Amino acid sequence: MVKFEATSICILGRQPALGLAELESLYGAKRVEPIEGAALLDVEAADINFKRLGGTLKVAKILTLLPYTDWNSLIDHLKQNVPKHLNHLSKGKFRLGLSVYGLNVPPKQINYNLLAIKKIIRQSGRSVRVVPNKTAILNTAQVLHNKLTHLGGWELLLIKNGQQTILAQTLFVQNIEAYAARDQARPKRDARVGMLPPKLAQILINLAMGKFESSVASHQSSVKKLATSDSRPMTKRALRVLDPFCGTGVILQEALLMGYSVMGTDIEQRMIDYSTVNIKWLIDKYPQIEGFVVIEKSDATTYKWPPFSAVTSEVFLGRPLASLPDEANLKKIINDANTIIKIFLKNIVTQLQPRQRMILAVPAWRVKNGFKHLPLVDHLTEMGYTRLDLVHAKRDELIYFRENQIVAREILTLEKA
Repeated sequence: MVKFEATSICILGRQPALGLAELESLYGAKRVEPIEGAALLDVEAADINFKRLGGTLKVAKILTLLPYTDWNSLIDHLKQNVPKHLNHLSKGKFRLGLSVYGLNVPPKQINYNLLAIKKIIRQSGRSVRVVPNKTAILNTAQVLHNKLTHLGGWELLLIKNGQQTILAQTLFVQNIEAYAARDQARPKRDARVGMLPPKLAQILINLAMGKFESSVASHQSSVKKLATSDSRPMTKRALRVLDPFCGTGVILQEALLMGYSVMGTDIEQRMIDYSTVNIKWLIDKYPQIEGFVVIEKSDATTYKWPPFSAVTSEVFLGRPLASLPDEANLKKIINDANTIIKIFLKNIVTQLQPRQRMILAVPAWRVKNGFKHLPLVDHLTEMGYTRLDLVHAKRDELIYFRENQIVAREILTLEKA
């Protein structure tokens, strides 16, 4: 059942556990309640920093809870209430879309009912256009293209939750084109070293930096209330994200866009050159970036880094694989990756402060009956680490993979013991 204090709902992505982990890290487990494919929050939808969320497709404000799931009753509610609330909108053509989650209703039926609602609205003298459903759920591109989160547009969500239905209105929707613009349009890319998706980079950063977010907000609020001339507010720019395997700089760019300062290192000079070019391109494209940038060539197994706030990185993933190799070759690939990552972990643990956080994407290999993991995963305690457990996402769910992909990314949430 829905918590009465929940005021917003996040529609999660293809792997909901990753989105849940991200939300829990940013807002705390007590403020998040998972439901099927989504999460309820007691945070106002307008206060959610949606642009930094990699695991959430839509953020909506909850309008009401309906104590039934009968489709005809739900449509009757919309017919009665949508025209009434249009009086609060400015004049002009109204755009309406409807997405249905968890209710077994075919798109043809949804479209039929939308036309009936359209007829009622037009009878009140209002011009209206409805967005037809190809599936029960409007995808993010449809919502963006039809400007359903802009003035004069609504995407309403009907979400089954037990014997209730949540009625919500979408305020923010993930912009796939914006992600592509800062991923595929980057001047330097290299498929050989892996293509970390910006969405996953955001999730990793949020898992690493979530513990700082409430501290920054609380400090800035206190300073504002005091309004003293000698107050020096804590800013995100004062927080440095370290990526010891920076590659082409995806984590660095996403951290900069969130307002942090960054330091990236890599053993390969070509990757340092690529990251430098990409970050310069990013700063030219987004001149509002304020964070400081340091990019240096170094070996992550031996280097001593300057001070940093947290570590987040996609480490060495091993050899790219188009198909699953035989058992002997796979064992060698796993051992090679395990050796490098283990030496890195032994090096950096001496540079971490107690309870300082490190979020790593490490390789896991898909086999017929699941995944093969790095052997070191079972020995983290011996190396001085605590692997953190989340309330709303299990460890074995924190693996990012795509269909037909052999090398997946297992997310380790670590702190120095």
